[in-house]
Amino acid sequence: MEELQELQEQIRRLVLAVNVIDGVYSKQCKAIGIKENTLTLLYALDDGAAYSQKELSEKWLIPKTTLNTIVKECVAKGYLRLEPAAHNNEKTLRLTKRGRQYAQEVLAPVYQTEQRALAKTLTEFSPEFIIALEAFTDTLQKENETFKGKSRHL
Repeated sequence: MEELQELQEQIRRLVLAVNVIDGVYSKQCKAIGIKENTLTLLYALDDGAAYSQKELSEKWLIPKTTLNTIVKECVAKGYLRLEPAAHNNEKTLRLTKRGRQYAQEVLAPVYQTEQRALAKTLTEFSPEFIIALEAFTDTLQKENETFKGKSRHL
């Protein structure tokens, strides 16, 4: 029983840390004057690759309808272009030159904050913590596939 309580306390600490991380990005978005999901889209596309809306929605957990709205806004502003996909009917998204410039402007302070935080963290901890977090995330997703969403309500 004590072991389960210890596990639950560790999970609570992890969930709290994740919530604080989300809150930091939320505060950055407010300071920049950008929607959180728009920042996520720019972040996702900043690697230079093209992605379908389906891929982005699944990988970055942006609801499809929200993503569709953001894509339309970014296309209208000239930040994104839709390209035909090589293997299916779905279009892929890619930042335009203007979009890359905008993304770099918006993401630069975010990246700088992240880099400073990670550099300081790595002076104390091994980069293995990232691998461990990725492993936990993957395992949690797999375990969640069996989650039925049922609980007893009083």
